[in-house]
Amino acid sequence: MINTETALKEAMTGIEGALGAALVDYGSGMALGTLGGGKDLDLSVAAAGNTDVVRAKVRTMEMLGLKDEIEDILITLGGQYHLIRLLKSRNNSGLFLYLALDKQRANLAMARHQLKRIESELDV
Repeated sequence: MINTETALKEAMTGIEGALGAALVDYGSGMALGTLGGGKDLDLSVAAAGNTDVVRAKVRTMEMLGLKDEIEDILITLGGQYHLIRLLKSRNNSGLFLYLALDKQRANLAMARHQLKRIESELDV
């Protein structure tokens, strides 16, 4: 099992094109940990904003009566991918991993696969 700091380091160093990563509590919208980002990518703002995205999708699924779980949410920008992966393991409910990727350098399929692996090892 790995902790938050190690998980974020693995995301940033092990996923090609990673620009920033955060572990977020979507109950509060607070980032429990961040790594990367910078002046063009404020991870605290991203954590709060993406919490709204997760909450809206959960509400929509409830209104539609869908009895399924969200694996991840992909937001595609002109130059970036933003991945939101909801955590499912026993100790991590109510959390998501957020990863911003450079679209030119990232392999989206591999990034999703690696984020899933990091999730499976994460213990908060």
